[in-house]
Amino acid sequence: MNTNKKNMEFCIIGCGRLGISLAVFLSKQGFIPRAFSSRSPESIERAVRFCGRGKGYENPTNAAKTSSLVFITTPDTLIEPMCEKIAVEGGFDKKKMVYHLSGALSSDILAAARTVGAGTGSIHPLQSFAPYEEGQKSPFKGINMSIEGDEKAVELGKEIVNALKANSFTIPTHAKTVYHASAVVASNYLVTLEHFALELLKQANLSEENAYEILEPLIMGTLSNIKKRGSINALTGPVARGDDVIVSRHLSDIDAKLPQFSDLYRLLGKHTLDIAAKRGEISADAQEKLAALFKF
Repeated sequence: MNTNKKNMEFCIIGCGRLGISLAVFLSKQGFIPRAFSSRSPESIERAVRFCGRGKGYENPTNAAKTSSLVFITTPDTLIEPMCEKIAVEGGFDKKKMVYHLSGALSSDILAAARTVGAGTGSIHPLQSFAPYEEGQKSPFKGINMSIEGDEKAVELGKEIVNALKANSFTIPTHAKTVYHASAVVASNYLVTLEHFALELLKQANLSEENAYEILEPLIMGTLSNIKKRGSINALTGPVARGDDVIVSRHLSDIDAKLPQFSDLYRLLGKHTLDIAAKRGEISADAQEKLAALFKF
């Protein structure tokens, strides 16, 4: 396999937001887009137009045959069956390197390609992607991208990520699911947590916009403290102080005014108490009183 990025040919199977962005910005770094395949002919046309080269294929197997580097950028549920289809139809061999870009799934779902001798791996950008617009800045620059797979896939994956001017880190294949769960907690569930906080402030007759403006410095300061000091040492507030009286008042008000959030407050409090206990700064008596308050 030719691993010189200046003339490495690739194809994209699945021309959605990520697939097109990947093709455009790899081509800007010297990779050569040879083929595109997608369920939508319009998506294929856009990919070819934005990259300025390459050919569209209705059959993904024919697209895969053109290139040594194959990216399957379909929705997650279609990656494995797509890989199996291409493998059965002879689109992969030992000269191919096959990647998918799912965050939740490991390279194990590319087993059909591995069976016929292809290298397999996954590369996942920790980034959300908007539809590509001509002339836009790269959505890859400066972001973090995970890599896992066989040894050669990881090695080439680092080169690909570096070409995109992103930062790479490797994870074990077996850890892909918990890695993705971490990203969901850090991003999606953070939204849920802040929605909870905003709903509480709205009880003080503040609009959501004003509530966010009030909380934003606190949110950003907390994130900064986590970065500087770690999650355990960044913890402050009534649980960290062992103040069961304040926590009890919180629960009384939430139970009365926003009972739909009562269980969430208790669950978060329970896990916050675990963090506080690791600091060793609150008494056993305070821990016991707080634990009782956080019971469902």
